[in-house]
Amino acid sequence: MTPMPVKPELRQMALEALSERDSQQKVLLTQSLRVRSATLFIADQRIEAPTGLPGHPAKPELRSHLDVPKRSPFTPEGLAALLHAVTHIEFNAINLALDAIWRFDGMPHAYYLDWLKVAAEEAHHFSLLRAHLQSLGYDYGDFPAHTGLWDMTAKTSDDVLARMALVPRTLEARGLDATPAMQAKLRKVGSPGALGAVAILDIILRDEIGHVAIGNHWYRFLCGERGLEPLATYGQLAKQYEAPALRGPFNLEARRAAGFDEAELAQLGC
Repeated sequence: MTPMPVKPELRQMALEALSERDSQQKVLLTQSLRVRSATLFIADQRIEAPTGLPGHPAKPELRSHLDVPKRSPFTPEGLAALLHAVTHIEFNAINLALDAIWRFDGMPHAYYLDWLKVAAEEAHHFSLLRAHLQSLGYDYGDFPAHTGLWDMTAKTSDDVLARMALVPRTLEARGLDATPAMQAKLRKVGSPGALGAVAILDIILRDEIGHVAIGNHWYRFLCGERGLEPLATYGQLAKQYEAPALRGPFNLEARRAAGFDEAELAQLGC
């Protein structure tokens, strides 16, 4: 009897994409997964974590955020450094979405498809920013970068509830707040390179509202499943995992669009 072919499995393939060190190949693997999502099955069992996650290229050099020099975007090199920092954030965002897929077993089917959508959109953002950086005569890896987004991803590897609370709803939501101010600064720079970046950030902000909304949805789903009150639980998790304190100004329109309710906005002091 001819054995039945083994159907490819999404979570294991997401782990392979996460482990990939070449940034362009990681993008291609992630986008291919999204295209093939309807043909993949999703395993329920736990997958053992390999060493060396996430896969990343030899450059950029990774440093503490305190050791990454600040440059003025009003110089060509300073503008490139700023855009490189955002490009690195989007590279890390690909990794955190892939990690949310493979690491946590037993979630509903829709959870994995949601995070695959996020991963593919983050890969698109990374590609847009890298191409723009190249148009300015630089490339991803030309400046040092920090690991802040991945650090919290690693800290919350033991609990999907903590991950949903503190990565999409906290760190990514900070991007909703920071993007308009960054765009305003780039408009003041006024160069073609700066204004081109403003247009890319419009795309990123639109998509990131959806990503934070996905985090909000699954956070509330998990709170309901565990019989927890979302507002109080968030405060407990932020303290337990030492999440960064949130400071304004806040992009209230974007946060509301991403699903934060008025009680949560009040907790921010709004």
